[in-house]
Amino acid sequence: MTITPAPTGQAGVSLARQLLMWLLLPQLVLWMAGGVVTYRFAAGYANQAIDASLLQASRSLARQLKPIGNGLLIDFPKAAQDILEADPQDRLLYTVSSPPGQFILGNQALPPPPVQIPPRATAPQQAPTTHLLDTPYFYDGTMPPNNTHLQTLPEGQALRVVALYLSFGDGQAAPQTMLVQVARSSANREELARRILVDMLLPMSSLVLLMTLIVWLGIRAGLSPLVRLRQQVEGRAPTDLAPLQLASAPRELWSLATAINTLLAAVQNTVATQKRFIGDAAHQLRTPLAGLKSQTEIALQSATDPELRARLQRVHDSATRSAHLVNQLLTLARAEPESVMAQDRQQFDLQRMAQSVTAEWVPRALRLNIDLGMDQDADDDTTPPADSPVWIEANELLMREALSNLIDNALHYAGPGSQVTVRVRPSPLSPSTTQLEVVDNGPGIAPEDHDRVFERFVRATDTGEGCGLGLAIVKEIVERHAGRVTLFDAQPQGLGVRIELPMVQPQKPQHHP
Repeated sequence: MTITPAPTGQAGVSLARQLLMWLLLPQLVLWMAGGVVTYRFAAGYANQAIDASLLQASRSLARQLKPIGNGLLIDFPKAAQDILEADPQDRLLYTVSSPPGQFILGNQALPPPPVQIPPRATAPQQAPTTHLLDTPYFYDGTMPPNNTHLQTLPEGQALRVVALYLSFGDGQAAPQTMLVQVARSSANREELARRILVDMLLPMSSLVLLMTLIVWLGIRAGLSPLVRLRQQVEGRAPTDLAPLQLASAPRELWSLATAINTLLAAVQNTVATQKRFIGDAAHQLRTPLAGLKSQTEIALQSATDPELRARLQRVHDSATRSAHLVNQLLTLARAEPESVMAQDRQQFDLQRMAQSVTAEWVPRALRLNIDLGMDQDADDDTTPPADSPVWIEANELLMREALSNLIDNALHYAGPGSQVTVRVRPSPLSPSTTQLEVVDNGPGIAPEDHDRVFERFVRATDTGEGCGLGLAIVKEIVERHAGRVTLFDAQPQGLGVRIELPMVQPQKPQHHP
């Protein structure tokens, strides 16, 4: 019976997931910060390019306005106007007013410049309250409402505007001020900034994804010793106390493996000491018990007093039970995985072995008036013929001990006049597995005791002279050979024990020249 200990706590977040999160989270933050900074730089570069084109257009427009006395000569041919308005998607808007705010020329009423706006050329520490002449002022604005001029842009459209204040007039009159404004939609600037951002973020995103893959592979490679350690612990039997093997493990994991190996060595030493004690005690008791049994048999033959014979019979029965217990303990010690005998395996025919063991127990079955035999003529097609070999790879002596224990139990508890049948047949569920069954038509045991009787020193009935180790020995031997043993109720009554073992292909003999 496999015992699974209850967990002492809940499993936390995966270590690989934690490492991945802590390594990728800074990358994501840096990627987002890089996107913001990139967008600001891209917008700045786009503003510089657009501002340069606006300044050039404003100065070109100003050169077309020539002062004559107290007025202005507008030399602005239709061809020049068509050039400014050639691109309908990126049309330049211009306005000339003198004095500033009094519309003279243009195709839109552009928003006036703020009162306090520093010119880019001077960039003083504090913005002036008056505008400097012949100095460009760059600012952002929106299309004014209720614009009755040429509606080329919708109301509220963001604009990038340059304002240029110029002075004109001759020496005889007071100089006058003229405001030249040229604007362009900010949509193109934002589109340019977005394109620059996308062109920069796409490679950055690819690099982040590549870095994520590299980090994930690095984490898996770094945690692979932990995976190997887990596989070694999960893949071993509960009785396997061999030290863990970790080649070139990290220092932190090496310390953990060393601590586990130290614990395993201590447990193995304790178990080995206990097994040596049991084995030595059994060997030491075997000879005296055999002598005691022989002496009581001789005394029983010569005793005539009925009371004395009854006492000697009880001593003889106790010696017999003790000798049987010692033999069972020795068999159990040989079946342990640490035993050299348990690891000595070879291929043999299970069918022939079952026939041989059954034949050895026939004389005792006859003395007990029990019909013991092999089931050679099955009612279905699953039982192979008697001469059909069934090959397994196991320790033949231990398998004989297991079958002998099953037959011994059946003879003990089935009762006189019963039948005990030994059967070898392929498993109906797996063609690579064979079944060895011992079935009797005796009283059987309760279904709730089917699992409990495989524990050591547990008996499901008070009848008989067993010591509660027979089925425990069978279970130990079968599990050492990667098999399984179960109990089932026979029909119409009785109990059956089924052993399932993996079959192997027989080795072909090697021919040497």
